[in-house]
Amino acid sequence: MITKDIQIEDLVTQYPFSVRYLSEHGIRCIACGEPIWGSLEEAAKEKDFSDDQLDVFISEMNAMALKKT
Repeated sequence: MITKDIQIEDLVTQYPFSVRYLSEHGIRCIACGEPIWGSLEEAAKEKDFSDDQLDVFISEMNAMALKKT
């Protein structure tokens, strides 16, 4: 399950689709081929996303993860 506390490295490893999803929403998860460090919440806050926007990202990505299983 994806939460705001998930580390970006774990997110992109466990849920590869998240790289494209977040990139489309302005959060780059990969820089120079290496995952960006920190949590999903930290990455979203760096880009000035609100808590509500982060909740939407998490909800949508968890729904996508369920469809892939």
